[in-house]
Formats: sequence, structure tokens, C-alpha cells
Amino acid sequence: HVQLVESGGGSVQAGGSLKLSCVISGNTYNTNIWGWFRQAPGKAREGVAAIDTGDGSTYYLNSVEGRFTISHDNAKNTLYLQMNSLTPEDTAMYYCAAALAQATWYRQDEYNYWGQGTQVTVS
Repeated sequence: HVQLVESGGGSVQAGGSLKLSCVISGNTYNTNIWGWFRQAPGKAREGVAAIDTGDGSTYYLNSVEGRFTISHDNAKNTLYLQMNSLTPEDTAMYYCAAALAQATWYRQDEYNYWGQGTQVTVS
């Protein structure tokens, strides 16, 4: 089993930055894709960014590319999302997730484990 715990959310003014962290514990050795999703009120959950823990490939939602950076620290089993130039449209609950097998990074139904989420509010 795999557990994920997010942190780092908060309230920030437009143009500001936040860095989210997700500690992933348990049997992480067989997880392949680690990702960040978000869900704004009244909207569907969407994939924001993901990283292939094998080859380091990264993937981004078009609207965040160039502003957000996903990274991971294998030694700490921690996933990060550095978010810069935040806008009110980035306001959402942010979730980290892990997939056991090769997944289409933006498809939430292909992820096996999820964190509880951390709220990001941009005003």
C-alpha cells in the first residue's frame, strides 16, 4: 500500500508563488507515475503535472507550462510542485497521486493512490 500526504497550500496574491510537497510512503518501488491534479469548485478534476519516476520525463497542463515545475526527490520519496506567477484561475484543491503502472499522465482513473489534498487560493 502507498500513502500520500500533501502540504504547502495556502493563500497568496496573484503573481505570487507556492511550493507544494507530497510525501509518498509505503511500497513506492512499484509506482511509475507521480502526478498533481487539481479541482476547483464546480469543475472537474484535471491533471496539472506529472513525472515518470523512471526516466524523469515531465508532463504539464498547457495553462501551467512555464509557470509550474514538477520535481521529485527519490531519497526523500517526496514529490514537489513549484508554482509561480499564480493567477486566480489556479485556485483549487490540489492532490498528489501515484500510479502503479505506466499511465496516461492526465487520466485520473489510471492512478491508484491519492492524497487528501491541499487548498491553494489565489486572490
